[in-house]
Amino acid sequence: MSGQTPERASFRAMTGATADDYVIISDNFRKYSKDLPDRVLTHLKLLDGDFGGFPIDRLQHSLQSATRAHLDGRDEEYVVMALLHDIGDTLGSYNHADIAAAILQPFLSDENYWIVKNHGIFQGYYFFQHIGLDPNLRDQYKDHPYFGACAEFCEKYDQNAFDKDYEAKPLSFFEPMVRRVLAKPRQSIYKNSETATV
Repeated sequence: MSGQTPERASFRAMTGATADDYVIISDNFRKYSKDLPDRVLTHLKLLDGDFGGFPIDRLQHSLQSATRAHLDGRDEEYVVMALLHDIGDTLGSYNHADIAAAILQPFLSDENYWIVKNHGIFQGYYFFQHIGLDPNLRDQYKDHPYFGACAEFCEKYDQNAFDKDYEAKPLSFFEPMVRRVLAKPRQSIYKNSETATV
């Protein structure tokens, strides 16, 4: 019957929870997690009109990054990573890459996760000298196996994605990709369990 209040667990502290409580919680989690792509896309739209002094707004920058990756033949996971790499800008003014990486980690390969997590310091190669920082800070990772991949992402799909005359594909073009990539995590958030979800 519609309009009913969803069933809820009854404990007051986790120490008093039962297996039946966690059946309820797990059922709710499964339903809630299916809406993750909608929440992510809604949050991405907050970047629309947010220029931060840049030549284009942050949503257009994200669309340009994703468009360039798509046209370059990158797979969907990579394109979605490119689209969402700056989604943390709204809440992580000082650590936006960490926010994006935390959201995307369950859905990305180790390499793509490393790229999104570290792209901020790698992007600094192109501008840190203008704000009194060392543009070669990324060199601390020079022996990391994904150094080249992250440098390539910034060169091909990030630092050059501020072109007000570039015709990026609209967000609607990427929405199905986001839904497919975020449909199923690659692994449980718990290292020793294939099934734990909460």
